[in-house]
Amino acid sequence: MNHTRILIADDHEVVRKGLRSLLESEPGLEVVGEASNGREAVDRAVSAKPDVVVLDIGMPELNGLEATRRIVKAAPRTEVLILTVYESEEVIREVLRAGARGYVLKSD
Repeated sequence: MNHTRILIADDHEVVRKGLRSLLESEPGLEVVGEASNGREAVDRAVSAKPDVVVLDIGMPELNGLEATRRIVKAAPRTEVLILTVYESEEVIREVLRAGARGYVLKSD
C-alpha cells in the first residue's frame, strides 16, 4: 500500500503534535517530519521529498508564502497545503499564486 508522505510545518509545537496525531490516525498517511519555521520547512521538503507539505502561513524566519514559492521551485513534485487563520479572498489568491494547491482554515 502506498502511503502519502507528509511534512508538517507550523511554529506552534502544540499544532504540530495535534496535526501529527490526527494525520497518523488515518490509514495511508505517514508524517515524515516537522518544521518550526519557514527555512526549516524548505530544507526538510527538499531533503525528505514528501508528497505534501502542510504549511502555516505565518511562520518565523521565512513566511509561508515565500516558503511555498521555494518548495514548489526546489521540489516540484511536492504539493503544498497552506494552514491559515486568514480567510480573506486576497490571502487565498496570494496563497494560490505562490503555488499552493489549497488551504485549510485553522478554526476553533
